[in-house]
Amino acid sequence: MKSKQDITLTVIIVNYNVAYFLEQCLLSVFNSRGIEQIEVFVVDNRSSDGSVAMVQEKFPQVNLIVNQENVGFSKANNQGIKLADGKYIVLLNPDTVVEEHTFEKTISAFDADEQRGGIGVRMVDGKGTFLPESKRGLPTPMVAFYKVFGLSRLFPKSSRFGRYHLTYLSEFETHEVDVLSGAYMGLRQEVLNKIGLLDEAFFMYGEDIDLSYRIQKAGYKNLYLADTTIIHYKGESTKKSSVNYVFVFYRAMIIFARKHFSQNYALLFSLFIHLGIYIRASLAVSKRVVNYTFPILWNVGVGILGLYGLAELWKSNEIAFPSIVYYAMIPSYWIIWSLTNLMTGTYDPPFKPMKLLKGTLIGTTLILIAYALLPKDLQFSRLFILGGALWFLSWNLIDRLIRFLIFKQSSGWNPSRKKRFLIIGEESEFKRIKLLLLQHMNEVAYVHGTYIRDVYPEARYSVKEFEHRTNLNLYDELIFSAKDLSAYQIIHWMTTIKSTHLDFKIAQPDADFIIGSNSIDTSGETYRININKLSRPENLRSKRFFDLTFSLLLIASLPISIWFFQHKIGVLKNILKVFIGKLTWVGFIDTTDGFKDPQLPALTPGVLTPNLSSAAADRGLLDKLNILYARDYTVLTDVQIVLTSFRKLDQQS
Repeated sequence: MKSKQDITLTVIIVNYNVAYFLEQCLLSVFNSRGIEQIEVFVVDNRSSDGSVAMVQEKFPQVNLIVNQENVGFSKANNQGIKLADGKYIVLLNPDTVVEEHTFEKTISAFDADEQRGGIGVRMVDGKGTFLPESKRGLPTPMVAFYKVFGLSRLFPKSSRFGRYHLTYLSEFETHEVDVLSGAYMGLRQEVLNKIGLLDEAFFMYGEDIDLSYRIQKAGYKNLYLADTTIIHYKGESTKKSSVNYVFVFYRAMIIFARKHFSQNYALLFSLFIHLGIYIRASLAVSKRVVNYTFPILWNVGVGILGLYGLAELWKSNEIAFPSIVYYAMIPSYWIIWSLTNLMTGTYDPPFKPMKLLKGTLIGTTLILIAYALLPKDLQFSRLFILGGALWFLSWNLIDRLIRFLIFKQSSGWNPSRKKRFLIIGEESEFKRIKLLLLQHMNEVAYVHGTYIRDVYPEARYSVKEFEHRTNLNLYDELIFSAKDLSAYQIIHWMTTIKSTHLDFKIAQPDADFIIGSNSIDTSGETYRININKLSRPENLRSKRFFDLTFSLLLIASLPISIWFFQHKIGVLKNILKVFIGKLTWVGFIDTTDGFKDPQLPALTPGVLTPNLSSAAADRGLLDKLNILYARDYTVLTDVQIVLTSFRKLDQQS
């Protein structure tokens, strides 16, 4: 039995709803080399994605702490630190992959200088791009000022203006720094005993800055270690462009200033930070508004103007347009065509002309039906409607082509585009990964493989030579087999390959997922076996459309239908909640323990569930019903469930 003195390293991972990332992270941790005695703590902040069950099943050697609420990053880490027996501690994010010798090199760096209290490492994102937060300077008022007003970005090589991310220091050289990242933070246990644990006033963000500063104030050094690299995937919670991030991060900076700076200094810092909040938040909101609204306004504006031009052509042929037709009905035609195309998935990448044709035909049919029900004085021309439909088709094709030619990356233009994959691994893993891809996706053009024996050793086949021999422009994604490649090799390839369009993913051995992240600004993406149809955007829209339509039908029929329900107030409340999006008419079965299968997509609670039987069922059967519902979903499924269980629409969910 190992004693406290036997433990060299304690790794603490705080997790919240990132089960697949956590599994990958733990696999890389337990593949570490050079350290015999290591203990691992996972502190789960009330995840609902099956993280706890995954750790219990696949990593029984992990010390698991399960919180009944999200207590925040600092408090959760402190829970692990208080139980840690290691001489050294590493705070590690769950969305990371460490090289085999990262921990060994960290401890060697500690042992080389007893004054080193904290150590961070070089980090790259899922694209292999260096993350500047790997090394940072102390955020003094002037440093904050330079960052807020963009001087640090304009003059990154200046030792004065570039102090926030120390951009004037090479990412490939080891340096003493002020601030380390909480994504990977090596610590001496004895230093923590002197300076105290993480400050729990910081719920998220800022706690690493505070701890780094306290290490320095105690007379110790912080080291940025450049000779080992980890992957740090960055998702929605860390998007620099998000308004939530701006407010949470900068408020954390204010807490830091009030804690460590003099009153006058803190006031100045707070002034800069508040100014930064308003500037960054305004920019974030403006960018989001422009990105989302401009393409829509451009498309709809030009489209409706085209319809008015068509109307003027009709007028020239002495066809009368009542004013209500001209000012109300013509714009409504465009709106109907747009909505039907939205429902058919026309606006989802990749762009497919057949979806555009389908959506336009459905919209035209609905318009013609409504047209036939109008009074005769408003039935001006069916040919105009058909001509408008032709213009809608033509303009949307032209619009897509214009956006493709000018903004190739954002247009989604490619009529027959399917993803093309290149897998690096041995033949057996290539076959397994290929099968996983084909099970997950309908949009697979082809999957090619390069076998490891043809690539390694590097002396025979370098990355640069691989790029020269392989036309990477033919592929969209490069998938690494973690069974056949070490983490070091994978990271080496990611950081060496210079293809800007290529996305990287990692396939773990014996896992039913492939995980990766395209860039610092995108969430992690997973491909999973038994992926469900319900997660597709068009099906989620169809489900929401059904919810709204059925709610309106219920409202219209209430004088009669209300008498079918025992709890009349209950059905009215449910209609309202469905209408505002707090409920859906059909949702997943609640398995009572608060956790759901991680294969299932996020879905609002349902009034009804796929479990049509009133008899009790075991957990396994309920989970299977949920998976079948998601996997085989069509809107007709909801229709069938609602009609079958119509009298239960008044029940409380």
